[in-house]
Amino acid sequence: MQRYSSAKSLCRKIIHHRPHHQTQLPITRRPCDVFINHRGTDTKRTIAGLLHDHLSRLRLNPFLDSKNMKPGDRLFDKIDTAIKHCKLGVAVFSPRYCESYFCLHELALIMESRKKVIPIFYDVKPSQLQVPDNGTCSRKELQRFSRALEEAKYTVGLTFDSINGDWSEFLTTATDAVIDNLIEVDEERTANREPMGFLQNY
Repeated sequence: MQRYSSAKSLCRKIIHHRPHHQTQLPITRRPCDVFINHRGTDTKRTIAGLLHDHLSRLRLNPFLDSKNMKPGDRLFDKIDTAIKHCKLGVAVFSPRYCESYFCLHELALIMESRKKVIPIFYDVKPSQLQVPDNGTCSRKELQRFSRALEEAKYTVGLTFDSINGDWSEFLTTATDAVIDNLIEVDEERTANREPMGFLQNY
């Protein structure tokens, strides 16, 4: 309970530092705070979905494709815009993550946009993650995806074993990590005199 209260306090700090006009916007119209990169069939009903709901209850604005997109949205336009305007990326790596072109495209864009990233290794070790050369991607795309994956793999992150792990404890730990990083991003933008809502001229 104490850690949850601390998380709520930190969220109030983040919201307090937002420009007034942005705090008045409905949460669905604000640029997202956190982009959750994941393979939907592996994690949208478990770790990615739970983390999204946990952050939403704290009045943050996470982006998860299954929660934030509606019929008629252009897939790449919506996702690419969310990534470019987010403050932080969370990459949920699962055993079959690298089989998804969309996962790798999102990850590459996050890394190329120089966003801070929190990797979560869900039932997989970093050494097991490799971009497959199965003929579906061009050589240039393979190099791009491999470069982004290697950079993410060598970023300090979190690990979780879905069979033996404590879900409640992990969600609290992951949420704390997200909030701490959001505060750091806001402080860096303040120091650089950048708008804290998002980079308007990105």
